[in-house]
Amino acid sequence: MQQATYPVQFSVDYPDRQLDRVSTLFRVFTAIPIVILLGFISGQAWQWTWSSQASETATTTTAAAGGVLFGGTLLMILFRRKYPRWWFDWHVEFIRFSNRVAVYLALMNDQYPATDDHQTVHLDYVYPNVEHDLNRWLPLVKWLLAIPHYIVLIFLNLAAILAIIVSWFAILITGRYPRGLFDLVEGVLRWNNRVTGYAVTLVTDQYPPFRLSA
Repeated sequence: MQQATYPVQFSVDYPDRQLDRVSTLFRVFTAIPIVILLGFISGQAWQWTWSSQASETATTTTAAAGGVLFGGTLLMILFRRKYPRWWFDWHVEFIRFSNRVAVYLALMNDQYPATDDHQTVHLDYVYPNVEHDLNRWLPLVKWLLAIPHYIVLIFLNLAAILAIIVSWFAILITGRYPRGLFDLVEGVLRWNNRVTGYAVTLVTDQYPPFRLSA
């Protein structure tokens, strides 16, 4: 029986060519600028504290918000039965960019992650008809329902990290990313994206399948 198409689709083009060994060797360092950029748009906070001569303590906190608009999306679905299209588009592009960075760090592509071009990473969401496709109350408990996936992903993400380490040595020696390890890492990323689409970006009520394949 053919598997049903899940509303969150993810794939990475396999690099059927010689990969850049120098870029692979120093990947952790070359990725620093783009990781910092991703951090800025993901949402973060800074806080500093100082004491005056009168021993009074003053604290100033500056926060920047961005990344996934989870709270706002939840409230809009719950009270207005809407998913603003610009929020949806932001989620899609933000998650796409995050995945390009992840794929670069996973050595699956030696092209530096672009901020606008999809490159070899393909992620698509199906825009939901909220009134027909989404239960207004379900976003309140999706984080709880997704706990089995979180547990499985702990082990899968560890396996993916080991696969990346082995692939790092393989690329330095042969210039190629072992296809079996590539498929494993791609499958783990796909699994993560499905859970994100279900429990975080809230684009679907279909429970994520327990499988690595598309």
